[in-house]
Amino acid sequence: MSSPTPTRPASSRSSLIAIGAALVIGALVAVAGSQNSATIGGIPLFALAVAAAFAIQVIAFIPAMLLQTERFFDLTGSLTFLVISAALVLLTPMPDARSWILAAMVMLWAVRLGSFLALRVHKAGSDGRFDAIKGSPLRFLQVWVIQGAWVSLTAAAAWIAISAGTAARAPIGWLTVVGIVVWVLGMVVEIVADAQKSAFRADPRNRDEFIRTGLWSRSRHPNYFGEIVIWVGVFLTAAPVLVGWQWIALLSPLFVILLLTRVSGIPLLETRAEKKWGDRTDYIAYRESTPVLIPKLTRIAVQETAA
Repeated sequence: MSSPTPTRPASSRSSLIAIGAALVIGALVAVAGSQNSATIGGIPLFALAVAAAFAIQVIAFIPAMLLQTERFFDLTGSLTFLVISAALVLLTPMPDARSWILAAMVMLWAVRLGSFLALRVHKAGSDGRFDAIKGSPLRFLQVWVIQGAWVSLTAAAAWIAISAGTAARAPIGWLTVVGIVVWVLGMVVEIVADAQKSAFRADPRNRDEFIRTGLWSRSRHPNYFGEIVIWVGVFLTAAPVLVGWQWIALLSPLFVILLLTRVSGIPLLETRAEKKWGDRTDYIAYRESTPVLIPKLTRIAVQETAA
């Protein structure tokens, strides 16, 4: 599917608007989340973390633009989560157990995602999403700046809690334990789902087929379900220390849910699946009997042969 190519002035205006919006959102989150934050040189650590998230993307954009490549775009995003989380827990004065737990949650997730995406890009050789924009510096910069906003919003709950001043600390209680358990559940579901899909695609017999086994027999997008559960777990772990404007951290799981269910995740994949298999009776049976996101506890058998 293709869309009309916009004129260069219109494209430039829309890119400038998108870049400006991403920067404003980042600034607002940085200001709100900095309440009770520890500081360095009088500057809140959380605000520095958000600024660094955007700066890393802009710095990475420069060689990417010069080389006309998107190969390290996803990897840069993952490394941003990893590097800033590690820096925050090391720079925060006397980090408590919650800070270390939250840093570990984000860093483990980032290592897992980064390695998964790096392997996928290596196998594919390129990412078709960028073919139409790499030739336009402003449009290409737009996606990097938006990635800075994505990192900042997604990690907000963890980073706000990690960088909280010593006066805002709270002991590990039942809600923190629940958050850890939820995070572990999400990680397991996402890892298993991705592994099952990778194994399915590696089998030549499954060329041009859709996966409907394992967790994929219970949900059409179990990996996204796991991703959402991960960030709900992070938020629950961070929640006991949030006060006042720091509750903007609630945007973290809400943003992930919105992104995956309404913007770039499920809608795109569902549309692609309909175009590819929408006229097959076995896919129709699978689609109608399998939830889009939240897995069913019991598997419903679907027709296994194509019409």
